[in-house]
Amino acid sequence: MEIKNIYGLICVLIAMLNKSSSTILKRPKAGDPFDSFPKNFWEDFSSPFTEIPENEDGLLTESTTVHEPFPFFADFYTNMNVSAQIGTHVDLHCRVNDLQGKTVSWMRRKGDDLALLTIGKHVYSSDTKYSIEFLDPNDWKLNIKYISREDEGEYECQVSSHPPLILLINLHIIATKIEVLGETGSLYSDKYYKTGSTIELSCIISKTNDLNSIITWKHDLKFINFESLRGGISVKSESFSDHAVSRLYIANAKKQDSGNYTCMLNNESKATVTVHVLSGEYPAAMQHSGTIKYGMITVTLLLSFILFLAR
Repeated sequence: MEIKNIYGLICVLIAMLNKSSSTILKRPKAGDPFDSFPKNFWEDFSSPFTEIPENEDGLLTESTTVHEPFPFFADFYTNMNVSAQIGTHVDLHCRVNDLQGKTVSWMRRKGDDLALLTIGKHVYSSDTKYSIEFLDPNDWKLNIKYISREDEGEYECQVSSHPPLILLINLHIIATKIEVLGETGSLYSDKYYKTGSTIELSCIISKTNDLNSIITWKHDLKFINFESLRGGISVKSESFSDHAVSRLYIANAKKQDSGNYTCMLNNESKATVTVHVLSGEYPAAMQHSGTIKYGMITVTLLLSFILFLAR
């Protein structure tokens, strides 16, 4: 019996040495020399070390705590700037990995106030310009239609984690500069032409990031039809690095060609000039806009001066 106990103690010492080198221990089986030890011996023996639970095979293994993955933004930034043109549509992207059942929401910030726009795949705002779309694998895209100046400001994408994740987007609105010039390149609100001459109007568009959009022309309230029976109507458009030009030509001008001519980009940004087609009145004014005004002013001043000398 003494030999049996000595043998058991030797095994315990070996077990202690093996424990420090992370060798997996087995509980004693029936018939082992130290099977006669009290049942709580192994629990006492493990103290003050961390208790190691058993698996299904009776092996003692170290326990590890597995933490739930935490959501994170796929992009490295949490603050970004986006620019959009008035009248266009803009997409705001929020890419979230390991969402783990959390909810993504879009909000509009105005000072200290937050207005809820979307929750998950549902639009909360009553404004129909907002829509939400999920793009695999992780993009919660907020779309804003028909951008106006009022849409400029801060937008937040929030993930309902603890603490919440917030992506801040600053939306900047670009106001297009659009002007209608005469053939001399001067800016006028009125243009005068002689019957039978060629009307030439130039539309200059700048301060825009949408130079490839179609530029359209209107005569009064109707879009100009370049294939109409009237004929003689043409347009030439060019795009440059910082501006675009659309030139409208109307050959053999007639009285009915008089009216307001409007150049438009995306049916939103526009500029208008009034064209007057005259039949012989003030022939000098038909070549250069504004000549009538300044000519009449000159005549008035000249008559005043003559009357002053005659006194």
